[in-house]
Amino acid sequence: MGKLSGIRVLDLSRVLSGPFCTALLADLGAEVIKIESPGAGDDSRRFGPFVNGASVYFSLINRSKKSVTLNLKHARARELVMELARRADVVVENFRPGVAARLGLDYRSLKEANSGLVYLSISGFGQSGPRADQPAYDLIIQAMSGLMSTTGFPDGPPTCVGESLADLWTGMLGSWAVLAALVERAQTGRGEHIDLAMFDSLLAMQVTGLAQLFASGHAPPRVGNRHPVTTPVDTYPTRDGYVALVAPTDAHFVALSEVIGRPELAGGARFRTNAARRERVAELRAIIEAWSRGRSSDEAIAALRARDIPAGPVWNLEQALGSDQAAARELVRTVAHPTLGSIGMLPQPAKFQREPAGAVTREPLLGEHTDEVLGSLLGMGAGDIQQLRAAGVV
Repeated sequence: MGKLSGIRVLDLSRVLSGPFCTALLADLGAEVIKIESPGAGDDSRRFGPFVNGASVYFSLINRSKKSVTLNLKHARARELVMELARRADVVVENFRPGVAARLGLDYRSLKEANSGLVYLSISGFGQSGPRADQPAYDLIIQAMSGLMSTTGFPDGPPTCVGESLADLWTGMLGSWAVLAALVERAQTGRGEHIDLAMFDSLLAMQVTGLAQLFASGHAPPRVGNRHPVTTPVDTYPTRDGYVALVAPTDAHFVALSEVIGRPELAGGARFRTNAARRERVAELRAIIEAWSRGRSSDEAIAALRARDIPAGPVWNLEQALGSDQAAARELVRTVAHPTLGSIGMLPQPAKFQREPAGAVTREPLLGEHTDEVLGSLLGMGAGDIQQLRAAGVV
């Protein structure tokens, strides 16, 4: 069941960007067959944290997939991948550029077997350009894309975002690109090769910083939690934590001035316009902070929301997942697990009106579906598979 029911994805990727992409497709009902190396499998199976020896990290990004072990150093294994690709709609890989071609599993090779194949290549810097052959991890891309240069406070060092944003954002864009290519294929019958770079993806998402750069010709600086253009948009300390406050218009600022007991601020020339408030941001922050520090977070938020000023608490991840909002939206799905007993999963969050949320299943054990897939898709018998296993192919 699902929007992508009937779509088969051959997943040659590993670690995060590719597996996150294919997990999103699996959430919508696609059959995702994950190809892993015998014995070791995806590197992320060995990434912590672990519970009873099982990687919770691997579990979250490989939900609802099947695992087939194939030794791609073996010619027969590569032939089997070719046969599976002939029966697939989508192939996703995130090898370093050139590796898929050396294996004979690049788009040019596979499209001869399946002209309607949608083939997604994810890499750090893309399939072309002077840095195409350089390895890239999330931190490297955050550093080189400019994102770290705008993250953090002015008197501190460049800081990475607290999640592997380059990998995850690229994986999400990859799923979007695959769906676009499938729509085109439904109309024309033609397949497509998609070249998606983490560097390109993270640059493209920085619309606020890009707007500043294109307008002024200068790279934007770090500004901490405040918005670089609109003031006041920031976090403020309270007696028991922090609140996020957004007053994006002059009307909002009039209301804010009244809430904090300083209505004259909105009427004077020093703070009347956003440009003036931005010019005196430190002074304005001190005034708002003097008010917020005397209240609990709940008290401050209640006062602000009473005047329709957007505000919210700064939660940690445990508080966010434990909130009444997360519960009402049913964001966490509990899945039975042979090692963990049960585990929480957060599949893709879009809710479709005509279709209930699809089933989510645990991540596959290494090679769990090898016999099933080779038997059902390629028509191989138990004896044939056993010979492959004896030869080290699977």
